[in-house]
Amino acid sequence: MNSPEQYQDLKTRALNYHQFPRPGKLSVESTKPCVTADDLSLAYTPGVAVPVKEIEADPRNAYKYTNKGNLVAVITDGTAVLGLGNVGSLASKPVMEGKAVLFKQFANIDVFDIEVTAPSIESFIETVVNISPTFGGINLEDIAAPHCFRIERELRERLNIPVFHDDQHGTAVIICAALLNALELQNKDLTVVEIVFLGAGAAGVATARMLRAMGATNITMVNRKGVIHDERTDIHQEVEDLVRDTPKRTLADAMIGADVFIGVSAANTLDAELLKSMATNPVVFALANPDPEILPELAHAIRDDLIMATGRSDFPNQVNNALCFPYLFRGALDAQATQITQKMQIAAVHALAKLAREPIPEDVLAAYNLDELSFGKSYIIPKPFDPRLLNRVSSAVEQAARDD
Repeated sequence: MNSPEQYQDLKTRALNYHQFPRPGKLSVESTKPCVTADDLSLAYTPGVAVPVKEIEADPRNAYKYTNKGNLVAVITDGTAVLGLGNVGSLASKPVMEGKAVLFKQFANIDVFDIEVTAPSIESFIETVVNISPTFGGINLEDIAAPHCFRIERELRERLNIPVFHDDQHGTAVIICAALLNALELQNKDLTVVEIVFLGAGAAGVATARMLRAMGATNITMVNRKGVIHDERTDIHQEVEDLVRDTPKRTLADAMIGADVFIGVSAANTLDAELLKSMATNPVVFALANPDPEILPELAHAIRDDLIMATGRSDFPNQVNNALCFPYLFRGALDAQATQITQKMQIAAVHALAKLAREPIPEDVLAAYNLDELSFGKSYIIPKPFDPRLLNRVSSAVEQAARDD
């Protein structure tokens, strides 16, 4: 937890970072010279008419003569921004600009951030459909559940470019990769472990579905009203496929004998006493931001046999979406994929998990001011500044796209 003094220092530095030397974090740069009359005639009229006609004749030529193939829209309605909730579209703009910075920094992908104020889900969907010809991919961001599920589903059905809700699938990819490695270290098998989710929103639902596709068979979802079981009558249709026939009714019930806890809910929602009822060698992912469901020091004090991950950079094993979305889109764009499939996402999972098991280059250790680090309980997922991510993850995704 940050002290008031630390928070004030962070606030000042963050505001200065965003304001100076010029407001915001993005700019637009020309990729072609425009310094002579001849340059101007090629960049605009009359020369520009030539590629226009080529694209009119064959829309695929847009990938040859425009930036469409390397341009992603990061789009939000501002209804679920970070841990701040429904702050509105305009207030979400710093986050969307930040997302654009990560796309560019890690995968050299250009981004337009687009914040939409829409009176209805239908109008939001229509807005995205209407602007989609500009882009090679759509990254939906910080859109609240349950309408995020419908928005993504309908856009995927209507558009012929990749549509990806990062809060769902990006989070799922990182969690699954980290979990594969944690289970290996704990000598456990994904197909038989008991997994408990606290939180049945976008991230929880997408991760549970991906784990099930990878072979998990024992998943219990818990929301603020308790276990999502087959006798409840208040279950939203978007999570009906995750309903379980079980006598368990509370989080405490679900935690008895559980091998894995995955929290995608809110701060301090996991009672430390519940860790005592988990199976031997448990895995605890407390991923609420900025404050986890349980702090690592408290969890480790209760169980010295657990592997812990959070969403924070100041604790080991940060589950960070920046490990996924730049490289997933890089692979999809390079393959000119029309969608990002589950197979492509699972390819990213395995590439990330494999990379964490390899020796860490000296430049990565230097970036984090570390003398040594190796695959183990405090390192189950690669670091975001590992330069190998671009080749390893993107190539795996591109190959999966071509195989699909």
